[in-house]
Amino acid sequence: MLALTGYLMVFLFMYLIMSKKMPTLIALMIIPVLFAVFTGHASEMGQMALEGIKDLAPTGIMLLFAILYFGIMIDAGLFDPIVTRILKAVKGDPAKIVMGTAVLALVVSLDGDGTTSYMITVSAFLPLYRRLNMNPLILPGITVMSVSLTNMVPWGGPTARAAAALGVDAGDVFVPLIPSMIGGAVWILFTAFWLGRRERKRLGVIPLDEQSIQNLQKEASPEGDASLKRPKLLWANTILTALLLIGLIKGIMPLPVLFMLAFSLAVMINYPNPEQQKKRIASHAGNALAVVSLVFAAGIFTGILSGTKMVDAMASSLISIIPDSWGPAFHLIIAVTSIPFTFFMSNDAYYFGVVPILAEAAASYGYTAVEIARASLLGQPVHLLSPLVPATYLLVGMSKVDFGEFQRFTILWATGTAMAVIITALATKVIF
Repeated sequence: MLALTGYLMVFLFMYLIMSKKMPTLIALMIIPVLFAVFTGHASEMGQMALEGIKDLAPTGIMLLFAILYFGIMIDAGLFDPIVTRILKAVKGDPAKIVMGTAVLALVVSLDGDGTTSYMITVSAFLPLYRRLNMNPLILPGITVMSVSLTNMVPWGGPTARAAAALGVDAGDVFVPLIPSMIGGAVWILFTAFWLGRRERKRLGVIPLDEQSIQNLQKEASPEGDASLKRPKLLWANTILTALLLIGLIKGIMPLPVLFMLAFSLAVMINYPNPEQQKKRIASHAGNALAVVSLVFAAGIFTGILSGTKMVDAMASSLISIIPDSWGPAFHLIIAVTSIPFTFFMSNDAYYFGVVPILAEAAASYGYTAVEIARASLLGQPVHLLSPLVPATYLLVGMSKVDFGEFQRFTILWATGTAMAVIITALATKVIF
């Protein structure tokens, strides 16, 4: 009964936001509260919600200062040279633009941090998509698919969780999966080509002269104010950003602290006047509030989902429906079910709560822990579409699209990425 209630809560939430009957922010808070009362947890509801908010607080802080940091860098023109080179290379061809989106997102997301990858990719391409009147859903769709694939690197999170949960080496889990990631990348590039060619048929190739390129750069600047640009500080900003990314990869300190310090340096270097600093912070306050408020609202959702034990019941119910006769195909079952598992619950809940149970069951069929760890990672290309992933709200907010429309547009393509990864894993025999 508890598992059924959990499924009902998740599906009701998804229905309400995808049908636009309720804003995501409100649904994240109201729906779990109603279900907590329904399941008899009214007296504990507040503490559950608070625990969920506490768990996501570091993420919320990180996103807040990441938005401010990269907002300052966009103001100062750090990404203008990238945009200029891309504009000259694609020459107004929608097919090349979408392919370029995929390539850039795949490369920059190798640092394992989705937040920075979203901000860099969207900052570089959004003016171009707007100028050519391209489908606005393609940019976040291709970006999230690319980032979700490279999120499988050991420093990205899921691989480290899977390895820790099963007591195996992260390198042993990851390295054999590299061909599978390449297979996923091929699918993403194919998707980008397909969608881009469709846009080319719809819009044609639009020539862009030097003046058009300059206009696009102005569009990327807030209020179109060229006085905010800091071309003389390009190298200083580049070095600061490079140091930030190195710090993220090396894990020299917690991400929220890194972004807070980086933002402080960025705003002082580029806009030393206190009044300028206040204006720059205020100009990005709207984006920051929209994203961070969703993160803390998601904390209520995840806190109640976990606190009521609905997520545990959901996991147990899914495991119990697998017949014993399916044992020889257990690796494939884990790979395929990792798609809905990681969509409907957090990576922590899945890898630390569900995967150890799956590994124990799989051992009786001769599967090793490292094979199960690899299989559990193959559904990650769909994970970042989940409303439980805070950084996805940043992507949607920056791209200025509706969350429900974004999910509907991307879900089948992202599932295709997951299937490409699974098929390659089967072909290379890394999960059995």
